Amino acid sequence: MTGTKILTDRLKLRLIELSDLDSIHNLHSLTETDEYNALGIPKNIRETKSIIEPWIAENQLPEIKNYTFAIDNKSNEKFIGLFGLKLGNKKYKRAEVWYKIHSDYWKKGYATESLKAVINFGFETLELHRIEAGCAVENIGSIKVLEKAGMVREGLLRQVLPLKTGWSDNFEYSILETDKRKNN
Repeated sequence: MTGTKILTDRLKLRLIELSDLDSIHNLHSLTETDEYNALGIPKNIRETKSIIEPWIAENQLPEIKNYTFAIDNKSNEKFIGLFGLKLGNKKYKRAEVWYKIHSDYWKKGYATESLKAVINFGFETLELHRIEAGCAVENIGSIKVLEKAGMVREGLLRQVLPLKTGWSDNFEYSILETDKRKNN
């Protein structure tokens, strides 16, 4: 499945490669993008490499279970961020999404555009039934992205995210293949 790409009006989502290491390290090193992320800031580029090497290996399997996409601006090929789609047990036709956008590109609609495209990919190409996401209750930006893309808040997980500020509650969201999707 190598070569998988998702295109939108402004973006190209493509499977990450080792050549993305510097861009990914820069993204993971930003305090702004780390605020609601449990991964933490890497100590050095070697640590980032050790994080992404399994992602790259997964992307090269004949049957991908964890897609990790680089988000590029189509007009200038600049790296904007990362998007993940983790498939669950085949029987349940379910997946979880996550994303991390460089703070230079916040509030421009890129996360929402990416999420809508990955939702369509999940339902139309992968034939999923349900796509899920979670976010820290104080992460207003991600809450807006999930809701703009048509995901429904289903519940709250108490103190499940180990953030650097302490344990955070997490909102759980989902969208079903039968739900009306927002394409604009």
